[in-house]
This record gives sequence, C-alpha cells and structure tokens, in this order.
Amino acid sequence: MNLSAKYWEERYQNQLTGWDIGSISSPLKNYIDQLTDRNLKILIPGAGYGHEAAYLFEKGFKNVYVCDYAQSALDQFQTKHPAFPSEQLIASDFFTLENQFDLIIEQTFFCAIDPSLRSSYAEKMASLLSVKGKLVGVLFNRSFEGGPPFGGCQEEYMGYFAPYFNIKTMEDCYNSIPQRAGSELFMILEKV
Repeated sequence: MNLSAKYWEERYQNQLTGWDIGSISSPLKNYIDQLTDRNLKILIPGAGYGHEAAYLFEKGFKNVYVCDYAQSALDQFQTKHPAFPSEQLIASDFFTLENQFDLIIEQTFFCAIDPSLRSSYAEKMASLLSVKGKLVGVLFNRSFEGGPPFGGCQEEYMGYFAPYFNIKTMEDCYNSIPQRAGSELFMILEKV
C-alpha cells in the first residue's frame, strides 16, 4: 500500500476519516491541561483536522505547528480556526521537516505510517526535539487486520524509542474514549 500524500488527500476528500473522533482525545486534553508554559514550541504531526492544535491555541499556546500530508485537512482546520496562523500549518511529509520543538503531540500519526518506518519515526522525532524535549501521546495497544491503522504493543514500541528517549511513562491509558478503552497506551518520552 502506498501511503502517499495522494492516498491521504483522497481519504479526507471522500470523508473516510474513521480515526477522527471529532474532538481532542481525553488523555491529551488531560495532559495539556496541566501544562503551564504557554511559550512551548509544539508540533502535531499527522494532525488531520487538528483538534489538539485547536485546543492548545484556545488555551493560549500560540507557538503550535500542525503538519499533515493532506492539504484538505489543513484547509478545513484553517476555515474552522481562522485566527490560527496559516504559516504554522505545514503541508508536508513529516520525515522532511527541519525545525526544533519543545513538545511533540502524538495522536493517530504513528499508527498511520507504514510499520517499516517506525524506527525512522523514533529517530526523526528525537531530531526534531530540543534538549529535554518531550514526545507525548497515545499509541494503540492492539493489532488490526490490514491497515492503516497499524497496531502494536508496548514491548515493540519500547524497542523503537529506547535508543533516543528516556521513557518516563508508557502505560495502559486509563482515560481513553469509550470506543478505545483497553486498547491504548499513554506515553511521555523525554529526549536523551
């Protein structure tokens, strides 16, 4: 399967976005609610409709960047959130990004990339984070037929992330939305 920009663009144009829950996920909302530094430079890769970015922006975080392959998703986000700076919406392949961030939010991006890219994902995340920067998010803790989404388990994920991060938290998610209860891990990883 070719998970190209064209593939994702077609998914958005045809409204085949079953992964989108229509709002920020509760684990990420809870994490964001305890952040106090509104100056953090934050990236949300594979953000789709950008519910997490919208929530952050509304909470006063103005240094939020959204990256997605699908221009349609970014256009819809901009239409719904016209005050969000358009220069912080990046229509690009995540693996070509060049910048530094204090925090990267993971929500359904890792499960959308080809599993053969998972080691590269971990390495790229580390390269995009500043010293002591954090990768925070939710990963599926289950398998799927076919994909995307592509599932996995905690032991597998630890292997990808351990070379680049101190694993502060990677545990069963206690506050998933009902449809995902018992099938998610919450992680807080700090760049080594």
